[in-house]
Amino acid sequence: MGVGVCIKELRKVYTSPPPMAAGPAGFGTMGARGAAPKQKQKKAFEIVALDGISLEIRPGEIFGLLGPNGAGKSTTIGILTTRVRPTSGEARIGKFDVWRQQVETKRLIGVVQQRPNLDFSLTAREILLFHGAYYGIAKGERARRAEELLQRFQLVTRADDMVRGFSGGMMQRLSIARAMVHDPEVLFLDEPSTGLDPQTKLLLWEIIREYNKNGKTILLTTHNMDEADALCHRIAIVDHGHVIAQGTPAELKAAIPGGYLVRVHVGKGSPELVERLQLLPGVTEVRADGNAVDLYADRGGALIGAIVAAVGESGTELCDVHISEPSLENLFLHHTGRSLRA
Repeated sequence: MGVGVCIKELRKVYTSPPPMAAGPAGFGTMGARGAAPKQKQKKAFEIVALDGISLEIRPGEIFGLLGPNGAGKSTTIGILTTRVRPTSGEARIGKFDVWRQQVETKRLIGVVQQRPNLDFSLTAREILLFHGAYYGIAKGERARRAEELLQRFQLVTRADDMVRGFSGGMMQRLSIARAMVHDPEVLFLDEPSTGLDPQTKLLLWEIIREYNKNGKTILLTTHNMDEADALCHRIAIVDHGHVIAQGTPAELKAAIPGGYLVRVHVGKGSPELVERLQLLPGVTEVRADGNAVDLYADRGGALIGAIVAAVGESGTELCDVHISEPSLENLFLHHTGRSLRA
């Protein structure tokens, strides 16, 4: 039947900075002449990474967390894989509470972190064999699984080489193969295609789809709209620790007012221009920000002539027009006013 994932009102507040934030050699609170004066209180550090996220990921689906860097995607994965302790809320993998039943949870999951964390003193084959041993897989069976995964991820010719000499793409493939050795019910992929060449990325997408066909649940984070659109059954778009939209890729794109986004750059902003553009046939919404004006409409290229005329009649200069078809990028832009890659 597969295993689902459920999080309710998940919140994470970081109250201490990362080590580098302390300054050189960890002496961030020291001045050139010694300790800071006692009367100066250190300002409290607080970053809200997640602010009450709730999600229900169904058994056997590929679910995507889509958002820019710093949106809270990796923190969500960290909590669900027992690496990050939540400040409050509930997280469950199947019937197990992630933090109260960590051992049971870890048996069900496979994790691929954003950056490869392989042991450089081992060969690719040894990494897979040792990982299988950690999960109590019999010697003959783990050797079979290791060989099968090396074949599938096109690593056979380098199977007995030390991984320190692998390219970034090869390390990423090996990291995913390692996460699959014990055949987890839920596979977590944090930015799985970052840094991969197009050919390797397509291979990875094919493997993810195959694994999912066996009834496995897959949760991946990405800021790549094409990846989310191509792979995911459903998507949650997150920003600043909040879910701002959720649904299938088709549902999310259909939720954009008018569907098409026409971005117009002019010499100077003009209230008269905005009024004229709002009256154009098929335009459902107009937003102005300085010299940029966004039109949401039910058509794209057919509006160009009318837009050019409206700009001329308003007495300003037309600098550029860009048309985008319905996309997840447009949805994010509509909700936040900024690019998904920002």
